Amino acid sequence: MNNKRAGFIILAMALGLLMSALDNTITSAAISHIISDINGFDKISWVFTAYMLASTSTMLVFGKLSDMFGRKLFYLIGISIFLIGSALCGTAQDMTQLIVYRAIQGIGSGAIFPISFTIIFTIFGDPKQAAKLSGVFAAIFGLSSVAGPQIGTFLAESWGWRWCFYVNLPLGLLSFVVLLFSLQESRSDRRPKIDYLGTLFLIISTVSLMLALEWGGKDYAWGSWQIIGMLVIAVVVGTLFIAVERRAQEPVLPLPLFKNRMVLGMVLACLCQGAIMFSAIAYLPIFSTAVLGQPNSNGLLTPMMFSLMVGAVSFGFIQRFFSFRAVIAFSMLAGIVVGYLLSIVSHDAANWYMMLLMVILGVGAIGPLMGVAQNAVALSVDRKYIGVSSSIVGFWRSIGGVLGASIMATVVNSNYKNLIQSGAEAHHMPLDQLSTLANPDQLIRTGAQLPKETLDFMRESLGTAINHGFILCIVFGVIGLSAAFVAGPLRFAVPVQAEQSKEENAAPHTA
Repeated sequence: MNNKRAGFIILAMALGLLMSALDNTITSAAISHIISDINGFDKISWVFTAYMLASTSTMLVFGKLSDMFGRKLFYLIGISIFLIGSALCGTAQDMTQLIVYRAIQGIGSGAIFPISFTIIFTIFGDPKQAAKLSGVFAAIFGLSSVAGPQIGTFLAESWGWRWCFYVNLPLGLLSFVVLLFSLQESRSDRRPKIDYLGTLFLIISTVSLMLALEWGGKDYAWGSWQIIGMLVIAVVVGTLFIAVERRAQEPVLPLPLFKNRMVLGMVLACLCQGAIMFSAIAYLPIFSTAVLGQPNSNGLLTPMMFSLMVGAVSFGFIQRFFSFRAVIAFSMLAGIVVGYLLSIVSHDAANWYMMLLMVILGVGAIGPLMGVAQNAVALSVDRKYIGVSSSIVGFWRSIGGVLGASIMATVVNSNYKNLIQSGAEAHHMPLDQLSTLANPDQLIRTGAQLPKETLDFMRESLGTAINHGFILCIVFGVIGLSAAFVAGPLRFAVPVQAEQSKEENAAPHTA
C-alpha cells in the first residue's frame, strides 16, 4: 500500500472515531436545550442509556461479522446506521422518538470503534506502526471529552440543539467516502454461516445485565424483583448462549479465545479500567461543584481527559520496550494510588492538588490501556479473530464502566443518606425532608437556598460519602493487578505468523 492511500484510510478512521466519541459529550452539553424544547425530563437518562445498551450489545456481533465478511463492508454499514440515527435525532419531536433514534445511533457506534482498530491492524504489516496509531486513535476519546462540551454548548446556543446531531453528517459522510475509495478488500470463496441464535442470546443477556447494573440501587433496590429478574435473565440466557457457542459452526464469540492468557488477562484488566474510569467520570463532577464549590467540573475533567490522551499516545509509542504484563501492572498500581488519594482527599483541597490527581489518573490509570489492550490482543490471536478480539476489549470495558458507576452510586448514596440521618438532629434539619435532602442532586440544584450551617454539613457529608466511594477504585485496581499475572509474559514483537505473511499484509487485504 502506498503512503497516500494509507493516509486516506487513517483519516477516514480518525473522522469516524471522532464523530462517534463526540456524540455523547455533545449531547450532554445540549440536554437542557433539548428538555426545554421537547420536554420529557423524566425520560432523559434513557437518551444515554439507549445509546450505551445498543452500542455495547452489538459490538461483539459487528466484530465477528467483520471477521467473516470483511472490515470495510461492516465499517461502512456501521457508519451508515450511525448517520441515519443522527439525522433522525435531529428531527425528533418528542423524547420517545429521540430515545429510539439514539438507539439506532448506538447500533452504528457498535461497529465503528472496534472495526476501526481492526482495519489498522490489518492494513499495516508493521505492528509497531499499528501500535502507534492505535494509541493516537485511543486518545481521540479523551479529545472528545475535552472538546465535546464546548462544541455542544456552542452549537445548541448558536444554531439549536438539533445541530448537535446534524454536525455528525459531514464528518461521517467524509469518512464513508474516503474509506469507500481508499480501502480495497479481498473476498472469501466460501460463504460463512451466521450464528443467528447465538447473536440473539448475546444481545438479550448483555442488555439484561446492563439494565440490571444501570437500574440497581438507583431506580430500583438491588433486592427488587425487577433487578433480580434482569439478573436471572442475564444468567439463564448467558448460559444458553455459551451452550449454543460450543456447537456453532461460526460462533459469534469463539469461546476458545478465552483460553488465551493474554485475552483473558486483558479482559479482566479492561473491565477494571472501565470501572475506575467511569466511576471517576460519574462522581468527580459532583465532587468538584457540590463539595469543592467550583463553578463547573471542567477544572477536573479537562486535565483528566487531556492526561488520558497523553497516556494513550505515549504508551502507544513506548509499549514495545515493556511486556504487556508490565503495562497492566503499572496501570492498575496507578489506579490503586489515585483511588487511595481520592478516598482521603480534603473537602477544601487546592486546585493544583486535584489537578495533580487527575494527571495521575489519566496518564497512569486510564490512558495506558486505551490502545495497548487492543494491540496486545491483536498480536496474541489468529488473524481471523482480530475483529472479534478487538470488540471483546471494548465490550468488557463498557461492562466494567457500567458496573463501576453503578456500585459507586450505591456506595455514595447509601453513605450520604446515613451521614445525613445521623447528623440531622444536631444540625436542626427538618425530619420530614430528610429523604429529599439526602439526595445529592438536591444539594447541587438548591444548595444556595439552604441555611449556611445546613449547607456546610451537607457538603461535608457528601464529600465524605464520595471519599468512601473511591475506595472502589482501590478494589478494582487490586483485582486488575491480578490480570498482570493472568496475562503472561508476552512482549510487543512481530509474531512469526506476521513475518511469514508480511508480503501479503502489505496489500490492503482485510477480508
